Amino acid sequence: MSTAGRPLAAIPRLVIAAPSSGAGKTTVATGLIAALAARGLAVSPHKVGPDYIDPGYHALAAGRPGRNLDAFMCGPERIAPLFLHGAAGADVAVVEGVMGLFDGASGRGELASTAHVAKLLRAPVVLVVDGSSQSRSVAALVHGFASWDPEVRLAGVILNRVASDRHEQLLREALEEGSGVPVLGALRRSTTVATPSRHLGLIPAVERSAEALRAVADMGELVAASVDLDALLELARTAPELTAEPWNPSAEVDPVAGTPRIAVAGGAAFSFSYAENAELLTAAGAEVVPFDPLHASALPDGTAGLVVGGGFPELYVQELSGNTALRGAIAAFAAGGGPIAAECAGLLYLGRELDGLPMCGVLDTGARMTDRLTLGYREAVALHDSPLARTGTRVHGHEFHRTVCEPGAGEHPAWGWRLPTGPRTEGFAGSHVHASYLHLHWAGAPSLATSFASAAAAHQATPGKPASP
Repeated sequence: MSTAGRPLAAIPRLVIAAPSSGAGKTTVATGLIAALAARGLAVSPHKVGPDYIDPGYHALAAGRPGRNLDAFMCGPERIAPLFLHGAAGADVAVVEGVMGLFDGASGRGELASTAHVAKLLRAPVVLVVDGSSQSRSVAALVHGFASWDPEVRLAGVILNRVASDRHEQLLREALEEGSGVPVLGALRRSTTVATPSRHLGLIPAVERSAEALRAVADMGELVAASVDLDALLELARTAPELTAEPWNPSAEVDPVAGTPRIAVAGGAAFSFSYAENAELLTAAGAEVVPFDPLHASALPDGTAGLVVGGGFPELYVQELSGNTALRGAIAAFAAGGGPIAAECAGLLYLGRELDGLPMCGVLDTGARMTDRLTLGYREAVALHDSPLARTGTRVHGHEFHRTVCEPGAGEHPAWGWRLPTGPRTEGFAGSHVHASYLHLHWAGAPSLATSFASAAAAHQATPGKPASP
């Protein structure tokens, strides 16, 4: 298959969905990406919703970035353009859904659900069904999902956790008789392709290295042996052309002068990022330089701005705390007026301490792990000016953590939003620092990239306040 002579908007594509979380979407989607890539196809991987971890496995399988499609954070109107941007040069795209097929943003109907994104992409849906503990009832389940929304084209089923040949036969006969949806594969129960998980979901691929590569290879082999890849490719080719233009970061921002160097934390402790954020910073005229706080003893030479995103710093708290040279460098950069944007893990790293161990001390707050999960989409407004956002800037973001900061907001909070329990202020905003628990996809608010690149350029050009040595 080749993209030559075919408009990008007609890229073959599939959405991998399920009736609920835990049915095996990630195993099937990642395995399908790996199996198609093993055939020599360029596969574009995508994930519905805000999750950072599944796209990491997708990226290992595809050899290109895994990208998110979140209609809440980015807006429904940007889903098809972002998809086409990410799928440029690909032969086929695989989109993994989130939760159950019709589960969206709480209280907002279909918004940001897998079904919503499938409709925006005009893509056929393949339903992954956990076949364990059922036989003929599977037909009623699939029939219900296929008929619930006539605008969603449920075009195939992949059975997962099938116990035996006899069990598979019973499931296939029931679906043939009662659902009208073809079975495109059946995966046996397997422990060899399990991906270890912890308090926030799967363990990120970046933390597992060789283990993760082996898990992805196992998923690819399992899917290649268990599903009809040719039938799935034929189904993907039935997706019609999209009436959209690819998203272009250069069209969203105006470049600043001076090419400010912006250091972006990465590695195992800070693995959560959206590829489009860095692309927007580059389009805004910045030079984006990744670095790993677990190993770097200083900020990259010439750093004029610092971005510290999400991840799992609580798992590396001793290493982060023990890297006193870098902690000192970040504190000095902040004291010198260097602009910093931090979210979630970055917020914890900038505080005084995390679980009793010293952090960078840029913010007057301490953090600790708890048993309580804070989770949900947020509509937020910036309450004070910062290098990331001007007062009144409105964003759609996502909160997902088991830590608490005490205090949770500074004298000048970063954001305000309303919960069912009432209004809330959160985070820390100042002339040089913006730190918050809120995860943001900058494609939904490109002004964030412009604002931060401008702050970095101004810091770089300010006499007496040089960029990091």
